[in-house]
Amino acid sequence: MTSMAVKIRRREHRRQKRVERVQAKRYREERERRERAQLERASRHISLLSPKVVGCPVMRRVKSIKQPYGGYIPSRTLAATVLGDGDEALSPDGDVSAILIGIAVDYLTRLLSGSSAEESFDISLRGAWIVGEAGYASSLLSEVRGLDDVSVRNAIRLAGYDVCFRAGPRGYKPVEDIWPDEATIGNVRTMVGRALAFLEQYGPKTVDGFTFEGGYTDVIVAGDGDFLTEDTLWDFKVSKRRPTSQHTLQLLVYWRMGLHSVHPEFQPIKYLGIFNPRLNTAYRIPVADIPQAVIDEVEQQVIGYW
Repeated sequence: MTSMAVKIRRREHRRQKRVERVQAKRYREERERRERAQLERASRHISLLSPKVVGCPVMRRVKSIKQPYGGYIPSRTLAATVLGDGDEALSPDGDVSAILIGIAVDYLTRLLSGSSAEESFDISLRGAWIVGEAGYASSLLSEVRGLDDVSVRNAIRLAGYDVCFRAGPRGYKPVEDIWPDEATIGNVRTMVGRALAFLEQYGPKTVDGFTFEGGYTDVIVAGDGDFLTEDTLWDFKVSKRRPTSQHTLQLLVYWRMGLHSVHPEFQPIKYLGIFNPRLNTAYRIPVADIPQAVIDEVEQQVIGYW
């Protein structure tokens, strides 16, 4: 090899080294830029999360969120379908809380649409175990067979155990003190009947009492929903009013957590819906109508996928 060839080879080697150093520098700078951006996003995200709402159930997280004006999904965008007589056909409420009535309607609907008693009242049984009343709860459940007075009364009492599982025993009040009157029992019976007719029209159900294994985050660590049909994720509400922005955000969170979960049943979902058996009205919105920017913000800032 001549001296000229050696010089050329050395120059080429030095040039290649310079190129490699420039490339390495650019790579380090790009990596550092991405890391800074990731840290900034994480810092912004963490700054939005009060310690009181980190590691909480879905509804507690939803209630803590200050939504844009009208809500992430304005309730007026849900199409409403009235299925028959509504609240005007029910008797005035007794002294049983609307929460217990709603739970009883939900669980009785699960039972009478094909789920076992233990599956339908699973949360109630877990709550009873927490306060050492598993035996009494089982005796109540053994008498829940349909929509007769004893079944409905016991279902309402069993609903009183849910708070123990969802919020802890501090909020528990003895279920033997729950005495629903005839009007309340009649209202529950009517609303369950409406719910079963609703499932006949929009169902059948594919899943009830669904959860989100694989989809929970450090922000939302618990939560369960009501019903899935073939193409719709449904939540039951027994309010006397139309759905609110909290209700629609709850649906959106359920859907996105379901898609992130290990459960394939969420993949075909095309609609989010609320059925209110008190108003006897179904509300739905196609998921295709929800802006991607809204979905992205809720996933990051509400659920904690970042």
